[in-house]
Amino acid sequence: MLRRSMLFIALSGALCANASADEEQLQPTVQVTASRVAETVDSALADVSVITREDIDASVARDAIDLLRLEAGVDLYRTGGAGQQTSLFLRGTNSNQVLVLIDGVRVSSQNTGAFAFEQLPLDTVERIEIVRGPRASYWGSDAIGGVIQIFTRKLEGPRVALGYGSYGDADGSAGIGHWNGTDGYSVQVGARHVGGFSATNRRICNGPDDPFCIFNPDDDSYRNKNFTGRAAHAFGSQVLSASLYRSQAEVQFDQGYSDVIEQSGGVNLEGALGENWNHRLAFGNSREDLETPAFTTLHRTRRNSLLWQNEFRLDEHQRLVAGVDFVREKGETRDTFSGTTVYERERDNRAAFGGWRGDFGALDTEIALRHDDNGDFGGATTGSLALGWRFSPLLRAYANVGRGFRAPTMNELFHPGYGGYFAGNPDLDPERSRSAEVGVEFAPDANQRFKANLYTARVKDLISFTGPQNRAENIAKAEIDGAEFEYQLKLDAWSLRANYTWMDARNGDTDQPLLRRPKQKVTGVIERSFGERWRAGAEIVYAGRRDDVGGSGTVDLASYTLLNLRAGFTLSPDWSLAARVENLTDRDYELVRGYNTTGRSGFLEVIWQPSR
Repeated sequence: MLRRSMLFIALSGALCANASADEEQLQPTVQVTASRVAETVDSALADVSVITREDIDASVARDAIDLLRLEAGVDLYRTGGAGQQTSLFLRGTNSNQVLVLIDGVRVSSQNTGAFAFEQLPLDTVERIEIVRGPRASYWGSDAIGGVIQIFTRKLEGPRVALGYGSYGDADGSAGIGHWNGTDGYSVQVGARHVGGFSATNRRICNGPDDPFCIFNPDDDSYRNKNFTGRAAHAFGSQVLSASLYRSQAEVQFDQGYSDVIEQSGGVNLEGALGENWNHRLAFGNSREDLETPAFTTLHRTRRNSLLWQNEFRLDEHQRLVAGVDFVREKGETRDTFSGTTVYERERDNRAAFGGWRGDFGALDTEIALRHDDNGDFGGATTGSLALGWRFSPLLRAYANVGRGFRAPTMNELFHPGYGGYFAGNPDLDPERSRSAEVGVEFAPDANQRFKANLYTARVKDLISFTGPQNRAENIAKAEIDGAEFEYQLKLDAWSLRANYTWMDARNGDTDQPLLRRPKQKVTGVIERSFGERWRAGAEIVYAGRRDDVGGSGTVDLASYTLLNLRAGFTLSPDWSLAARVENLTDRDYELVRGYNTTGRSGFLEVIWQPSR
């Protein structure tokens, strides 16, 4: 399987090396996450991917797991169907070691330390930027494996979409927007209801006589309501903008249900303060509420942030980015049966950061440094260094090294546990990492691009609930080495994108593989346009064998290959149809031991969006 996939990629590149200049070409995409300022993907000294709104529409993906698993170095695992808990591993790091932002606002939970990707409706998303590797020198805590920034949708005119598919999956959205340069607004509301299927199967039980088995064969449904809004207005050289994202859901599982609220918003003032000086003043707020009546628990996270960022053009070859960052976080857990507060804590984090970039002919350089002062664990200083060299307009290489850290969550620090077990520890230190990467990018012509990256990461002081009575402690280590290869091609009506990931992620003490990380992964998307009205494509996802928890030890989850189909048809300038078939071969596979996945299923959507 792997040999055939890599041979196909190589042959495609060889056959298309002489594509003519008048064919559709690959264009560099602008991103702002790698170094906190706008630059194209092919000029960043880091491994960056951008998923555009056009990519999302073409995929007809139902949720983030269908979309993000097509990216190199990204593994997602969900405990059941739509809305069930999803974990994202970026280059083998844990879910809580990936910084997630929505319109520049941190959205990770102080309960789990991770973002609930399962609650993100893709219809609310304009684009997603993925930066692999440590970016703590720019972004601070959590950016050990990388940064994922989500930008909410920016509508141009009215839009209505309605869809229905397998497992009683019905959704719809409606919105309107108008923009004139930097001035404008966009609002959208949406809802989704999925009848679902049983999240678990009997493999979740440790034998037929397991008294703690939670298996229940009933369907576990999912309901979601969501809203996004954004607006902006220019005042001279300054632009005042605001955005709001809200997702509210009910998720059923075998023992009951959970009510979830995810919300974030921000206000920004940005623009030129001088000929070579641009700034951004930003206030952000995020919240998460997770209530589970069956367990009589309510977890709440609140976060306010204030940022002042400045970009200085020192000359035509150099720029300097510098800023200060303040975050106030509050975490709370309540027992809803007794009405008592289990714990309630608040903390502040102050930081200053700076990054210098110099481009001198064929040589590109970048140095960044940041210091965080946290109210719980004290100070943390992180830095990074990157170098790039252009051998020719077609070929460039770059290398970077960096350090990262993750601050313990409120739960890891202060939760009293359950009868004293699995309690937090106020003496925890932050998790810390050091990483290095080498990358090569080759574009033989304007229609194709090849990229290869080799990386290594070492993470220490990992927080593990292995102390007395399973108390949290800094004891674990992780060692991660990997390689990623990606090929893109546009040729007449055809487009191809394929990648291969090899990764060795292991426990630094026991040398055992980290759970649920396959050593090998291959994904590919091939698509063809049939005139201006039809498009159709196919996706393939292969993931190798990986370890998971089972019984009193670990079990081996089998490898799997998924084939998905997607298509779009323009009925008129205002109306279009989109369709997706998931798991065409009806492959029976598990992402997590004891939890079911989607079988062969389909979805059809009709969209009304008047042409302008």
